[in-house]
Amino acid sequence: MPTLLQINTCINKSTGRIAQQIGEKAITCGWQSYIAYSAREQQCESCSVLLPVGSKRDAHVHALFSRLFDCQGLLSKKSTKQLIENIKKIRPDVIHLHNIHGYYLNYPLLFQFLKEYEKPVVWTLHDCWAFTGHCVHYTDVGCFLWKTGCHNCPKKKSYPSSFLFDRSKRNYNEKKEAYANMQNLILVPVSYWLGDVTRQSILGKYSAHVIQNGIDINVFFPRTYATGEVRRKYRLQGKYIIIGVATGWSEEVGLSSFFELRKKLPKEKFTIVMVGCTSNIMRQLPDGIVGVPRTNSVDELAELYSTADILFNGSYQETFGLVTAEALACGTPVIVYNSTACSEIVTPKTGYIAEPKNIDQVLNFIWEDSAKSEKCRRLMSARCREYAVEHFDKEEKYKSYMELYSEIINKCKL
Repeated sequence: MPTLLQINTCINKSTGRIAQQIGEKAITCGWQSYIAYSAREQQCESCSVLLPVGSKRDAHVHALFSRLFDCQGLLSKKSTKQLIENIKKIRPDVIHLHNIHGYYLNYPLLFQFLKEYEKPVVWTLHDCWAFTGHCVHYTDVGCFLWKTGCHNCPKKKSYPSSFLFDRSKRNYNEKKEAYANMQNLILVPVSYWLGDVTRQSILGKYSAHVIQNGIDINVFFPRTYATGEVRRKYRLQGKYIIIGVATGWSEEVGLSSFFELRKKLPKEKFTIVMVGCTSNIMRQLPDGIVGVPRTNSVDELAELYSTADILFNGSYQETFGLVTAEALACGTPVIVYNSTACSEIVTPKTGYIAEPKNIDQVLNFIWEDSAKSEKCRRLMSARCREYAVEHFDKEEKYKSYMELYSEIINKCKL
């Protein structure tokens, strides 16, 4: 029986759900499945064997030093050595990396072991951290130093934030050294945009195989039976609902865009719902914006998507756009910005594409959509659902991973 080990920051939330679902697919295909994740993250039930890495204290120390000395991924040596010992015991046939940032791993130690282990390594890239000297996204500041060599990072104070030192030049060179001479590394960017970017980076010499993220279309589906209750719960009756969803609200995911929309749309007709709000964000919300705390319940999230008339993804730097795909699967049309991978999963039949930060164009799309007849809205909703089922069904996406695993195992035997 072949064995799969995945490594990711979390086992819930977006990338965590992806790791969990890949593990479930592997098990149905006759594999053993393990997932290693940061012990600071919330636990949940899993079909896979879970391996917590480190401790909350270790993660807090790692985070503290990173905030002072810009050394994300360079502490947690003891935790990483313990993980390596577990890997030696498990002897996985494939090691599948996801996010290895998040204050829980020492990546130079991990990659040194992976070179010696000589088994296939699949690395799904969910953001740009792997090939920059600091940041997870670069497009908002238009910085392309990652192509030639990072230094004087303009995003030093963005996640993984450093308030004192800028170590981006050393970080960049240390990553370059850590990744050198990997014999069996296959990269999996989650969008064609990210695949193109990766080919221009320090990871460009490695084979890249694009597999877009998958979603559970049996969870994310039009829940029309729940819309009345959701509207009553949040007092949304008789309103056109614009929804936004984020795991953490900030300027990078369009926080100010939602505030601007609220100013320009009449409250008697339009309501904005923002999902994933912390208590701090809740205090900032103006009248006419309903804040919903972050939820780990996919059922609740699907009901919110289904109740909304349109999803606005205000991010202008997405490597895929999972919330966009989830909303489409629930039959909800979307508005996205024409930037990075944001527009890659939207068609004229399923939504609207605005120029980056052009809030007036977003407003025009909202007015246009809200003026449609009920018949047109039902047709567009059906098209959204059909498109999501055809393009983002997790069963098909994770089948692609299983095929990739088998392919690279066979190559390693030659």
